[in-house]
This record gives sequence, structure tokens and C-alpha cells, in this order.
Amino acid sequence: MPDFHVKSPIVFVIFNRVDTTEKVFEAIRQVKPPKLLVIADGPRDNKPGEAEKCAAVRGIIDRVDWDCEVLKNYSEINLGCKERISSGFDWVFNTVEEAIILEDDCLPDPTFFPFCEQLLEYYRDDKRIMSIAGVNLQFGRKRTEDSYYFSRFSNCWGWATWRRAWQYYDIDMKLWPQLREADFLKNLLANPQSVKVWDDAFQVSYDGTLNNWFFRWLFTCWVQNGLAIIPEKNLISNIGFGSQATHTSGEDSVYNNMPTEPMTFPLRHPSHPIRNFAADQFTQDTFYDYHPPLIRRIKKKLNKLSGKAIFNLE
Repeated sequence: MPDFHVKSPIVFVIFNRVDTTEKVFEAIRQVKPPKLLVIADGPRDNKPGEAEKCAAVRGIIDRVDWDCEVLKNYSEINLGCKERISSGFDWVFNTVEEAIILEDDCLPDPTFFPFCEQLLEYYRDDKRIMSIAGVNLQFGRKRTEDSYYFSRFSNCWGWATWRRAWQYYDIDMKLWPQLREADFLKNLLANPQSVKVWDDAFQVSYDGTLNNWFFRWLFTCWVQNGLAIIPEKNLISNIGFGSQATHTSGEDSVYNNMPTEPMTFPLRHPSHPIRNFAADQFTQDTFYDYHPPLIRRIKKKLNKLSGKAIFNLE
């Protein structure tokens, strides 16, 4: 769709990586959004040279050369992943009703933008749908004849959502202790291994052991019994794996720089919003149960805190 210009606001989350930010910025530039909301964290005091990197990245935003309202939410101090992303998205959805969101290492296929834009409108008033993802982690396994399926698992490697969904986000996860005691995960997931994985993930998020925002968002979606839309074709390539990444440090990961495939239009909509159990089970078994970078980091942290190898990380 070479002449497509997006009408929806785009949110761009940036930090200190000039190389990846340049590439994602160029993808955004191609679709010329009328409103660009930029979230940036401040440099860390213990990282020499990071202030200069952050400044260079912010300079990229100053190169907007199309008719666009650029709104900046920059922190001059380092807030960390949890506080910076959470407060940034609060600002976004106090400003706009809906948005397409990209981080600085999530390179989209051009068709990601019309895919999100059409579905933001299509499901605007359907409270069962909490988010629209751009990434597909099925590695070529065909799950539907439609353009997308419904999932329990949201994904933040290029996504979109509405104010009506983000309003439920609770950074403190206040319901977690009560729901943990009530076997919330056991009733939701059934599989004991999966329950263990998510019990650990939500607990280290709740108690602050792991500085993250995404597990808090996923917890929010599950509490609301919400669904995520997953494209049948992968529309996002995470190009940020490596030593500079916050959560994705393994350059040899199968999730590093995954190939994308353009979406076909017009979109084929499913007849009912019923989650695809087979696809979700595959995602749980491969991306979550099998020690992907973020889950592996949680387990490494828990091993360190306990002083013994609770988890085998091989």
C-alpha cells in the first residue's frame, strides 16, 4: 500500500538506540501520521555516555518533515521501564482516544498500519477486545482462514489499543494478592506448568523484583477477560535483540529479526470473537514456558534472590 497515509495517532517509545530508532522512524515517516506522540525516558546516571545517546535519539524526532502535530513526553531523569512506560501511556490516553504504538526496536511491515487502523475502528466499541497486536509467533503455522485470530496473549512488539481499554491498567496490580489466593491462574490456565510460569511472572511484577510494565498490562487484560487480536501474518520484526536491549539480549534467539509478510486486504473478519486455543497453547509452550528472554530474566532473578538454582536455565 505505497500511498497509504495513516489517520490514527502513532505513539513512538524511544530511549538511547540511534540505529534502531532511525529505522522505525523512517517506517513511521512513510505513512505520515497527523499526530505523533513520543515517550522518552531519561539517561541513567551510572551509564557513561548515555545522556549523549538519548539526546541523539531525541534529535531524530526533530526531523519530522510532514504535516504532523508532534507531542513530546520526555523525562529528564531515568524512571525505568515500569514507571516511564506506564506514565507515558497514561499521558497518551489522556490525550487521544486510540493509538498505534511502536517501540524503537519494533520495525513494522507497511501493512501493519492499515491493519491496526481498520481494526481500531472495527472494534472501537467492543469491550471484549483489549488490544491489536502486530506480531505473530506461530512460525508459519496457519491458524485461521481469516486475517487474524483472537488470543489470550497480548503482545507489545507493535500494537494498538483504545483509551477504553487502557483505563483499566493498574500499575500496582492491587487485585493480584486476592486473585492469587483464589486460584485465578489455575482456573484460567489449567496447565500446572503455565500456572507456575505466570504466578512467578505476576508475583515478581507485583513485589517490584522485576521492573516491567507489560506483565501488569497482561494481568489487566486477563482480569477484564479481554482478548487480543493477532494477525495471521507476522507484521513486526523485533530488531533490538543484543547487548543494548533491556529485555531481549540473546542475538541468537529465533525471535530476533523475524521476517514479516504483508497483510492482504480487504481484511477477512472472524465471525465470532472466540480465542484460538491451539495458537495460544503453542505461544505458551514456546514463547513463555520455554524460557524466552523476559521469562528467563525472571527465573535468573529468582535464582539469585534464593541463593540456589530453583530453575534450570539450560
